[in-house]
Amino acid sequence: MGGSLVLSISTLLGFLLTLVRIAGVFAFVPLPGVTAVTHPAKIMLTIGVSIALFPVWPQVSANPSVGLFAMWILLEAGLGVGIGLSVAFVADGLALGAQVMGLQAGYSFASTVDPNTQADSTVLAVFAQLASGMLFFATGLDRDVLQIFAHSLQTCPPGAFLLGRGAAEQMVAMGSTMFSTGLRLALPMIAVLSMVDISLALLGRVNAQLQLLHLAFPVKMMVGLVLLGWVALMIPALFRGTAATTLAAAWRLIAR
Repeated sequence: MGGSLVLSISTLLGFLLTLVRIAGVFAFVPLPGVTAVTHPAKIMLTIGVSIALFPVWPQVSANPSVGLFAMWILLEAGLGVGIGLSVAFVADGLALGAQVMGLQAGYSFASTVDPNTQADSTVLAVFAQLASGMLFFATGLDRDVLQIFAHSLQTCPPGAFLLGRGAAEQMVAMGSTMFSTGLRLALPMIAVLSMVDISLALLGRVNAQLQLLHLAFPVKMMVGLVLLGWVALMIPALFRGTAATTLAAAWRLIAR
């Protein structure tokens, strides 16, 4: 006895809106190696996750017009991008701190190949990207993103989410977390290397015959390497704290 698969218009529209929202999330979530994956694999991943969320697909009871459905798509994409950016800000905070530390310690002159973009990048920036990618799964942030996304389908059905002042304030608050995280990560190295510069300058001032200029660069690199090992121990706790703050803002973004 043969069977047939029948999809109603409501189910199809719910799938399309879910697909648009989750595509916006995956556009910014810093999954390791996603940027190097081919486009068909990304599309299949987005479709697969959308199908896995079938129990929470929104039920579109009305028959919307083309203009109304286009507005819903824009709102869904905006909400998905907001959730994706909330996670990307956590990883970008580590990358920002690594850039500042590399500039102060002299590691900005050393470049390597970024495994994600296949382009030259500084050593500490690549280290921060790899560390954030591992911590993304080690801290369970991937499960939190899926929970937020599934809950958003219930609290913010199509047409209910509005890109108003409250949503903009939440995004600004999450963006400020990125800069505060980078500053907290790089501030100890900036302070210690500044004291090293001042000490070498005072020694050169006391005895003008001491040629300390050519020693400043290797000394700062060695001190920076020691400090980097100490800062690396702080990265998991800093990542968890920043992720908790950012996820709390993301929950407020979808709360209705």
